Amino acid sequence: MKKILVLHGVNLNMFGKRDPKHYGTFTLADLNKKLVELGNELGVDVVCFQTNYEGQMCERIHQAFDEKIDAVVINAGGWSHNNVPVRDALMILTVPIVEVHVSNNKKREEFRHHSMISDIAKGTIAGFGIDSYLLGLRAAVSAVSETPA
Repeated sequence: MKKILVLHGVNLNMFGKRDPKHYGTFTLADLNKKLVELGNELGVDVVCFQTNYEGQMCERIHQAFDEKIDAVVINAGGWSHNNVPVRDALMILTVPIVEVHVSNNKKREEFRHHSMISDIAKGTIAGFGIDSYLLGLRAAVSAVSETPA
């Protein structure tokens, strides 16, 4: 069975508590449950991971390489805009990467308009709330099925 790793970056453990206008009222547990359920429907194993620590995120990405994860869906949170180490760790991977954002970062503060990840990702989905993740998972599954075995 194909395995998709979903990475949640800094502060995303605060879904449901932080700025509901931009991030909605769902919790990280709600989101992870929906991702695993959709993964089951799509015939893939979904593994979710969240951390507020850059080194832990990089280590989890390194582990994904060793585990031969088939694709990654990532919302790096604030790290999206300024984090070279997470970007460099992702560049080690040879699998499709799908970047997702709950809010439309192009409609927010100027510093959020640039992503350190977008140019190394197969694609980016933003602005659809929790559906950004679900669409991102669908895109990752599609990308994996395009990849030769």
